[in-house]
Amino acid sequence: MSDWFDVRAVEPGIFMIEEPHHVEQVKSYLIAGDERAILLDTGMGVADIRAVATSLTDKPILVVNSHAHWDHIGGNHLFDEILIHPAEAAMLPGGVGNGVLRPWFQPDKLTGPLPDGVTAETIAIPPSKATGFLADGEVLDIGGRELEVMHCPGHSPGGIVLIDRAQGVLFSTDVAYGGALYVYAEADLPIYQQSLARLAGLAPDLRVAYPCHNESPMSPDLLPAMADALTMIVDGGPPSWIDGDRTGWEFDGFSVELKLGGDD
Repeated sequence: MSDWFDVRAVEPGIFMIEEPHHVEQVKSYLIAGDERAILLDTGMGVADIRAVATSLTDKPILVVNSHAHWDHIGGNHLFDEILIHPAEAAMLPGGVGNGVLRPWFQPDKLTGPLPDGVTAETIAIPPSKATGFLADGEVLDIGGRELEVMHCPGHSPGGIVLIDRAQGVLFSTDVAYGGALYVYAEADLPIYQQSLARLAGLAPDLRVAYPCHNESPMSPDLLPAMADALTMIVDGGPPSWIDGDRTGWEFDGFSVELKLGGDD
C-alpha cells in the first residue's frame, strides 16, 4: 500500500482513507456493507486508491462522488461504477490537466513526499464518466447499511452528503468540516445557508460526522453553529477580513470564505 495514504478503521465497516502529506488533508471513506461497498470520493489521484479500497473489502465497490472538485475525483478512472449528482456529472469526462494541478503540488502545499514517479510537473487526472446519478432522498442499500443521499449545494452545485440514520452517522463531505468553508459566488451564500440548516436539523439525532477535510470525526454540534453563521452572513453580518477577491468570516472552530474566481 502506498505511503501516500493513511488508512484507519474509524468504526466497524467504515474506513477513513486520508492523504496526510498534503495541506488539504483530503479524506475519502470506504463504507462496507454485507453485499457491496461504497467508496465516498477517490482523492487527489496521487496514488492508487483502488488498491487501498480492494485491500479493505472483497465486496464490489461503487464510487460515490460527493462533488466534482479535483481533490475528490482523482482516482475515478480506476473504477467501473461512479455515481454523482447530475449537476456536476459533465465535469468528469474532461479530467483535470496539469496546469490546474501543478500549483497544488508545490513544496508549500506538501507536508510529506510525493510517491516515486509523481511530480508537480506531470500530475494530471484522467477523464472519467458517471455511470449513474444521485438524487436527493435516494437510499443506497449496501446490505446491512442504508445510506441516504442529501443534496446540499452551496460549496458546489451538486454537492451531496450521506447519512446513515440507523447508526446516527453523517458523512458531511465538503459541505461541513472544521476549517474554511468555501463559497465561490455571492449568490451561493443563501443556498449554502439552506443546506447547512438542513444538516443542523439532523444534529440532535447524529452520533458522529465524518468530513472530507481537516479533523475527523467532527462533532455534530458544529452543524447548528455553521447554519447560524451562514444566516448571519446572508443577513449582512460584517466580514472579519477582506483581501482582494476573498472575504472571510471567522467563527469558533470554523470559518466561511467567499472566494470569487475559482474552486478548490
